[in-house]
Amino acid sequence: MKLLENSSFEAVNSQLTIETGDCQIIGRIESYSCKMAGEDKQMFKQFCQEGLPHVLEALSPPQTVGISPNKLSHSQSGDEGEGPLSDKCSRKTLFYLIATLNESFRPDYDFSRTKGHDFSREPSLNWVLNAVNSSLSAAAGEAYSRLQPLLWEAIDTEICLSDCDIYSYNPDLDSDPYGEEGNLWSFNYFFYNKKLKRIVFFTCRSVSFWNINCKMPGCSHNADVLRQSTLFSEEHLLPKLVYGSTRFGHRERSGFRTG
Repeated sequence: MKLLENSSFEAVNSQLTIETGDCQIIGRIESYSCKMAGEDKQMFKQFCQEGLPHVLEALSPPQTVGISPNKLSHSQSGDEGEGPLSDKCSRKTLFYLIATLNESFRPDYDFSRTKGHDFSREPSLNWVLNAVNSSLSAAAGEAYSRLQPLLWEAIDTEICLSDCDIYSYNPDLDSDPYGEEGNLWSFNYFFYNKKLKRIVFFTCRSVSFWNINCKMPGCSHNADVLRQSTLFSEEHLLPKLVYGSTRFGHRERSGFRTG
């Protein structure tokens, strides 16, 4: 996977770190080419030893709804052929999602052991738009309201949202790169356009300022105080946020920290 330069994304990313008073929103959008070369080809060859590229891999149900997305939409990429969309994707698509995570979080994490059940296919574009906009509007208020049209215009220009299948990464706590104490919520979305052979990755999290401050040299707060402050922030933030595919509090980590 190759990270593609995009000046519009750089401009948006410079505004996706937002201080809200009791927490900090940290997000980024990145565009990746799915054209494999060098190391990617070697990794894909090893990946295919566990199953052929066209074989379908089971995914977890989307966290945005309690029903399978096949009742809500149809696949854009055609991974499942004709018929309604199911909670599956081809192993080749799964490899692209894993490779995107590896590229985005390297060198701190290795996602090579990630499985299909750590991902979900989202029901529709509108559902994802509503989930993201609701969460960020509730957390960042006017700061996000000003950024919102620029954000989605930049993503749409890069990936053509109407032609995308959208996936989310929802790992357990041990595999989550945002699984550290003090992270209040997070989301990880992949907008995959098969025709363009491109993925836009949108990742975002909210971090308690108590956690940030307690990691600074000379901080006198102990772990118990930090846990209490984190719970306080969660109790006040959770009622305001839309659950959707956003992951809250201490989530249930298929990236493994390296080094």
